[in-house]
Formats: sequence, C-alpha cells, structure tokens
Amino acid sequence: MRRATIPAIVVVVGILLLVDLLVVNGSLGQVADVAINAVILVAAGAALAAVAALALRRAGDVWRRRGDPVGAVLVLAGIGAMLVAGLRPGSAGATDPAVRWLISALLVPIAATLFGLLFFTTIGAARRSVAGRGRQALALVAAAAITLILLLPLGGDAGARMSAAASWALDVPIAAVFRGILLGVAILAAVVAARTMLGVGSADE
Repeated sequence: MRRATIPAIVVVVGILLLVDLLVVNGSLGQVADVAINAVILVAAGAALAAVAALALRRAGDVWRRRGDPVGAVLVLAGIGAMLVAGLRPGSAGATDPAVRWLISALLVPIAATLFGLLFFTTIGAARRSVAGRGRQALALVAAAAITLILLLPLGGDAGARMSAAASWALDVPIAAVFRGILLGVAILAAVVAARTMLGVGSADE
C-alpha cells in the first residue's frame, strides 16, 4: 500500500499540471500553483538534505583521514562560507553582497576553468573521432569546424556576413536539433519514470 501511494501522488500531480497547461481555468490554476509550491518545498528539502549528507560525508573523510582530506576540507570550508554569508544576522540571503561576492569571485571562475578544460577534452574527442573515420563523426567534426570558422571575430563586410551566417546556423538548424533532442529525452524520461512508478516491466507488456 505504501509503495503505491507515492507513485499515485506523482501521477495525479503530473496529470494536474498537464491539464492546467492545456485548459485555462482559474480554480485549476490555483490548485496547480499549490502543487508547484509543494514540489518546490520538497525539492528545497531534498537539496538541504543532500548538502547535509555531503557535509557529513566529507567531515567523516577528514576525521578518519580517508580519501582526499584536502578536498574534503575545501568542500567544508566552502559550505561554511556560503552558510555564514547567507544566514548571518542582518544578511539579505541569496541577494546579500557577501553571497554575490563568493559566487562571482569563486564559483564563476571555477566554472569558467572547467569549461576551459572542456575545450581541450572536446578537441581530443574530435581527434579520436576523425581517426576512427566514421561518417557520422566526420560530419559532426566538419559541422563544428564550419561553425567555429563562422564565429571568428573578423571585421568588414566578410565578417558581418560570417556573423549573420553563424547566427542563422545557431538559431535555425542547431537550435532545432537541440529542441528535438530535449523533447525526445523528456518524453523518454517521462515514459521510463511512469513505468518505474507504476511497476510496469517488460514481462507485463
């Protein structure tokens, strides 16, 4: 009975939000808003629980001197700094200048560094793909190379034409492919989630 309760609630809320998206009704919209707020609260609670679990795990690593103690100390220091900046007396929460400074001075540069490393990883993956001489890999690398050439910061009339062509390529064919991928992944995730929650397996088909 308990196993069927949570899937039933999830299915009912999902159908409610879907109907609210398709049908314009004030009362239905209010009920959907309550459901969305409840989902947000549950997600916030799950996020807090995940942060607490991470802090306890890293504290255990430091206490038992296992894994990477230096990394564990840095993680704990980062969590503590954000908590102090956001929860100290007189703080404005997420909009507090101290929180914004920590994000802009620490998190953003770290993210930029990771994306910078991603460039070299992508180049290595492209080289291995070309070495394999697969048609799909060659087409992918060629399209990426053409897009990079069009995005070169050139001046004059040629640069303006290349910029316009790059904008068109990003807004029309590339954006269409991304939207198709996102729709396909979303539909597949919804189907798999529904099958899992309802307990439908291959033997039941």
